[in-house]
Amino acid sequence: MLPSPQPSTPGAAPESGLRPSNPPQTDLVDLVAGIDARLEWVGPERPHEDARITVTGVELRAQAVRSGDLFAALPGAHTHGAHFVVTALEAGAVAVFTDNAGLAAVGECLVDAGSSMSVPVLVHPDPRGVLGEVSATIYGRPSERMQVIGITGTSGKTTSSYLIEAGLAAAGRSTGLVGTIETRVVGRRVPSALTTPEAPQLHALFAAMHERGIDTVVMEVSSHALALGRVDGIRFSIGAFTNLSQDHLDFHKDFDDYFATKGRLFAADSTVRADRAVICVDDEWGVRMSDIARRAHPDQADAVATIGTCPDVQRERDEPPDWIAGPSHTTKSGRQVFALTGPDGATREVSLRLPGQYNVANAALAAAVCATAGVDVDVALAGIADVDVPGRVQRVDRGQDFLAVVDYAHKPAALEAVIATLRGQASGRIVVVVGAGGDRDTGKRALMGEAGARGADLLVITDDNPRTEDPATIRAALAAGARAVPSAERGEVREIGDRAEAIGVAVRWARPGDVVLVAGKGHEAGQEINGVKYPFDDCEVLGEAIDRIASGGGPAHGGNA
Repeated sequence: MLPSPQPSTPGAAPESGLRPSNPPQTDLVDLVAGIDARLEWVGPERPHEDARITVTGVELRAQAVRSGDLFAALPGAHTHGAHFVVTALEAGAVAVFTDNAGLAAVGECLVDAGSSMSVPVLVHPDPRGVLGEVSATIYGRPSERMQVIGITGTSGKTTSSYLIEAGLAAAGRSTGLVGTIETRVVGRRVPSALTTPEAPQLHALFAAMHERGIDTVVMEVSSHALALGRVDGIRFSIGAFTNLSQDHLDFHKDFDDYFATKGRLFAADSTVRADRAVICVDDEWGVRMSDIARRAHPDQADAVATIGTCPDVQRERDEPPDWIAGPSHTTKSGRQVFALTGPDGATREVSLRLPGQYNVANAALAAAVCATAGVDVDVALAGIADVDVPGRVQRVDRGQDFLAVVDYAHKPAALEAVIATLRGQASGRIVVVVGAGGDRDTGKRALMGEAGARGADLLVITDDNPRTEDPATIRAALAAGARAVPSAERGEVREIGDRAEAIGVAVRWARPGDVVLVAGKGHEAGQEINGVKYPFDDCEVLGEAIDRIASGGGPAHGGNA
């Protein structure tokens, strides 16, 4: 059974995003010189030599072009962007930025359309490679006029970004947030389609933020964004690293490539290297990343700050982390409390609404970032204390006598961590509902199944976002990993493709004191199947399932449902 109707096609009719109201005017000739491109003209006429052409924006998508834009026509996986030049020009593009193949395509498209227009074309052998620089120039280099904080790593980017934003806001900073869940500008929320937007949208967003008085931006920086040049042209004041575990190996050739890509935020030879770094050294990858960052700042002892919560890793190092967190305990009210010792030797008590050892690391990282940004640590910690993050260990409370939680954990290590956290808080059993996304890293599927089977008393394998893959094939990979765990070391395993039905079964199974964890999609409000995104919100579906039981729609504690 498919989710509810009213589907939408992902990527349809894209908006060009938030832009400044009064953008700079960039002379085309100056832009050409700045990126070492050449200017060609396509069409029957060329304007007088004194004619001045200026651009006020840049856009990759022809259907989102605005008047005054430079249309960036890049080669794609299936077709060249230059084939959409007529649409872009009709929308108001004043020039085109492309490669040699694109230049030829522009001419062909104008001839085919019977157009007599003369179009200036900036030609560069690697337009994507300099698109970030082009975008930064066109929007007046806004990242250089604000303090931009970039957070990378496998898990914890979103939570850390919310914690950092709260700590900065508590100190009076005017903040912007760019991340997986949303983009926020002075309280205005804009849903995010990508963890990091493409370079044109990102620099336009920065310009709009600066125009609205933002002084500090906190943003997630994915490995895709680093590899594909989406963050090129940004000056990062601070770069932060959370951790590294298996993810995105469908995109990166191997784990070392994944690590090296993340390292672009810290490495000496990187054009997007942050001025200062804050790195969690709880795993070997963090230790290696701190070494990379230190080599990039050989004469600046305070340019790299490390944080740690794992004594075993700390003992292996020649020197302890600058910030040491833990151990933690949970109060009767459900808050997590831990000690945090800073570089000044002072120890502070940190209180969090968020549970879990991994959130101790996230909070310690946030505190260190705020301190590096120039904020008083005590003020920042007061702001961090009451943060909730959508879809991250998010409780669904309908008055039931068991704990119901939605979490974004969609990687093996993240799933293990959240199960362990909830296991430590519960007196009863735990049921986990989880799947894996289609058209993504296939190697983690069996590991997800194994993690769920080892940690749960009941594992319900279901569909996540199958995308264009056969959902049964994805479920089978998870089930194989789950059933490879010796029976004495795992809980019961069931497979239910329909996600809403799987959640309902988990709720009916729960007894007083148990935990129902719905993992993998977190804050997402849709489920993508065969190119169509259907409305589906785990929090809403879980809440409705609990309500049905409360109203007599199913057995309250059907342990064998």
